[in-house]
Amino acid sequence: MKKKVLCALLSATMVAGMMAGCGGSNETPSSAAPAASSQAPAASSAESQAAPAEAEGTVLNIACWNEEFKSRLEDHYPGYEKIDGTTGKIGDVTVKFNITPSDDNAYQNKLDTDLLNQASAAADDKIDLFLVEADYALKYVDTDYAMKLSDLGISDADLADQYTYTQDIVKDSSGALKGSSWQACSAGLIYNREIAKAVLGSDDPDAVQAAVADWAKYTETAAKVQAAGYKMCSVNDTYRVYSNNVSGKWVQDGKIVVDANMKKWVDDSKALVDSKAETTDDLWGDDWAKGKDGNVFCYFGPAWFFNFCLDADREGSVANAGGWGYCVGPQSFYWGGTWICAATGTDNASLVKDIILTMTTDKAVLKEIATKDADCVNSKSVLADLAGSADGNLALLGGQNPYKQLADGAEKVDLSNLSAYDQACNEEFQNAMGNYFKGNGDYDAALEQFYKAVIEKHPELSK
Repeated sequence: MKKKVLCALLSATMVAGMMAGCGGSNETPSSAAPAASSQAPAASSAESQAAPAEAEGTVLNIACWNEEFKSRLEDHYPGYEKIDGTTGKIGDVTVKFNITPSDDNAYQNKLDTDLLNQASAAADDKIDLFLVEADYALKYVDTDYAMKLSDLGISDADLADQYTYTQDIVKDSSGALKGSSWQACSAGLIYNREIAKAVLGSDDPDAVQAAVADWAKYTETAAKVQAAGYKMCSVNDTYRVYSNNVSGKWVQDGKIVVDANMKKWVDDSKALVDSKAETTDDLWGDDWAKGKDGNVFCYFGPAWFFNFCLDADREGSVANAGGWGYCVGPQSFYWGGTWICAATGTDNASLVKDIILTMTTDKAVLKEIATKDADCVNSKSVLADLAGSADGNLALLGGQNPYKQLADGAEKVDLSNLSAYDQACNEEFQNAMGNYFKGNGDYDAALEQFYKAVIEKHPELSK
């Protein structure tokens, strides 16, 4: 009976699926409610207290949507031996990366199927580790398919140096922690230094911050940028800054609620598009990417944006020449992150435990990740060390050290308005308002399009 309940829950939410690290869309197909806290099935006493199995398996299966975690494990996990593009070895254990891209929700659909079949799968086919993102983490942590870290023998003390928000995202309805991340994805405004000097007279981070300190100043600067022949950015770049600073959840008492700050994003963006200061380019699209070569003043992003999205390794790029700078921008926000979850039923519990501890709590490993991969790691002490050291200077930022701002931002992340409906609402609001920005109908029509699309995915909701 329990499996039937869990099967129904995951089946109803498997299509409830933001942006991967720097990745693609996780569109949310239709159907019933996501795995909100109130819907999570209660674990049996035997399951919730199950100790890791003593016998260890010979194959470690890792489910993920891109190569980010694979590269981290290959580069930083002690003793990891790479065999080919998707296979490695740790001691006598073969490591297999089961990579399914996020496009059209494919990753979540595949993961859901694998987890539903976990109990009957052959030992070498069982999922041992799987990765999730913030927008849909609740879908998995509020089921018994993700293990409590405490059942692996990972204690609160082991994780004490992490940022609180990174743990809150992967707590189930009982408060049990079911995942851990090596990243703290506070974010800010990444600006083109040459354009800053041409338009503002200075590329100093403090001077640029003063010019974009709030949305009114940002709009003034956007007008100057546009007058000088550049674009500020795309309206889609600013979206998460606004959406991270709302006063309430997307869904309240079963009704979809458009927060005043989301309406402000619409009004501000429409005015900037109409004045030709901002574009409507889709994130990750070809037109959007052209801005990295010098015609766009800024992007909004976290540290993974530095490494994955600015083409720092490409000769001739702005990043390769150290031509970007970083400041907080109009409002603090966060974006993304990847969490490692242990799959219930793993036959490699000891290795899973060691991977989680090594990759998300070992300070030497985390510092390596930060310095080699320009990532903002999930360790208060490591970020403090980087902020006060030349080790934190980034070449793609012209030698600037962004870690104090990133650390300060991570302390400010507020998840009180996070909900299991966020992915559907965020995706469909941007889709609908994108039509409005492009002149296809008025705001009311776009709002109706948004409501209709979300309710098609979650029929239990109303506007």
